[in-house]
Amino acid sequence: MREEATAFVPGHITGFFSAHPAEDPTKAGSRGAGLTLTDGVEVTVEPATESDPTVVLDGEPIDVEPVTTVLKALDAPAHVEAESDLPIGAGFGVSGAMALGTALAANHVFERKLSRNELVTIAHGAEVQAGTGLGDVVAQAHGGVPIRLEPGGPQDNKLDAIPARARVEYVTFGQLSTAEVLSGDTDQLTAAGKEALSRVVEEPTLLSFMYASRTFAREADLLTEDVVGSIRDVAAVDGQASMAMLGETVFALGTGLSDAGYEPAVCATHPAGAVIK
Repeated sequence: MREEATAFVPGHITGFFSAHPAEDPTKAGSRGAGLTLTDGVEVTVEPATESDPTVVLDGEPIDVEPVTTVLKALDAPAHVEAESDLPIGAGFGVSGAMALGTALAANHVFERKLSRNELVTIAHGAEVQAGTGLGDVVAQAHGGVPIRLEPGGPQDNKLDAIPARARVEYVTFGQLSTAEVLSGDTDQLTAAGKEALSRVVEEPTLLSFMYASRTFAREADLLTEDVVGSIRDVAAVDGQASMAMLGETVFALGTGLSDAGYEPAVCATHPAGAVIK
């Protein structure tokens, strides 16, 4: 057993998706596309000194169900300390990042000797089971600008990517509950997601991705007043912006939000997936 290990997991903004449930959470998931970010979550795991594992995010104790599930699956009584560049519940895949980072770091600390795909499967299944996400984990393991062609963990899914990198700006107005959206009627959302994916598969470019994302947000009826206003402001200065799924967050490529007069956070697409530091 090692004293501790730290993993970095990129944030992930989903532009559009379709939901694909299954009885086995490792086979369930989503199709869609998004951006992984150089802003992300750093997760440090060390053996717990007490009997119950503890989870801390940015210095505050927090209950993150996928993390607890991952630790149980790995039989790893651990203390998990996470530091995030990103707000939780705002469409950046923070819970997925914590689950995946915990899996990678706990595997190292407790010497479980599992493969990367096995660890991604555990984290993905935990995230789906908790209802906190459907595709963030597999995208965060991949990096870049991933296109999720088939749902599920690595043993079932199929991934491609848009071969591009970009500066990314974002502003967040509040939280949306992923669990509430996913537990409701997702037929309209899924139909819009399938159409968006077809467009990006036909033309795998960042411009196509942004257009498909905006169309999806409108057709899935997920837009809020603040988000609509910001997207219009960016369009008025010839920029490209859309809504992060699922959060009250607007993201733009290049300097779209800055040009529109906002003071956004700035990062870039992440060239690689999650790593042990």
